[in-house]
Amino acid sequence: MKVIRNSRLIQRNRRIGQIATIIALVVLGFGLYISFVHPEQYTLSLTALIIGFVLSQAGIYFGNRWGRSPRPDELLTNALKGLEDKYAVYHYVSGIPHMLIGPAGIWALIPVTVAGTITYDANKRRFRQKGGNIYLKIFGQENIGRPDLEASYAIEDLSKFLKKTLGDANNPLPTPQAVLVFTNPKAILEIEESPIPAVPLAKLKDFMRRQAKENPAPAPVIQALQQALPNEKWEGN
Repeated sequence: MKVIRNSRLIQRNRRIGQIATIIALVVLGFGLYISFVHPEQYTLSLTALIIGFVLSQAGIYFGNRWGRSPRPDELLTNALKGLEDKYAVYHYVSGIPHMLIGPAGIWALIPVTVAGTITYDANKRRFRQKGGNIYLKIFGQENIGRPDLEASYAIEDLSKFLKKTLGDANNPLPTPQAVLVFTNPKAILEIEESPIPAVPLAKLKDFMRRQAKENPAPAPVIQALQQALPNEKWEGN
């Protein structure tokens, strides 16, 4: 399997996370200092604390995705190791964060990091989460959110990217699809009614092999698409 990643983007976002965290600590420290030394400057202190909190959340967001190893791209790559050379996985180069192209077709890989028991309410068309890290949920770092909408947007963005990349291709492309990949080993999936395929990280490779067997993509079309995209030596802009 070929692995193509935008290394420069990863390095840049890692640096953004580090800088945001440092600035957040400075601003929070300033806000606390003002609150103790000049309590009459309530507005200034509160403003600094709010700005510091927002920056700290940005630092955590960037740090979790690009600064902490294994990163989402590393987790997905490791989970897919062993697939044949006809597959290529693209990280941060295709209009969406993670894309897999191969005999199984064209897939947007949507990593979901939450823990706990994950269910799908077909009546309300919403994913539900029970359990998980309470602290991370309070600060918005481990909420299930709307992965179905994220997958829908990813398919739309991926379709636009492929159309722009290939132009008017002679052969119609397979319809891009999306799969939710739960990367947290503490996630328990009970989502049989989910409209979007969802698998634990450890079963992602088997899922793709099964898709390739049940609904294989035309090999010439897949090869042409991979040739039109960056190769494994690409490092980004």
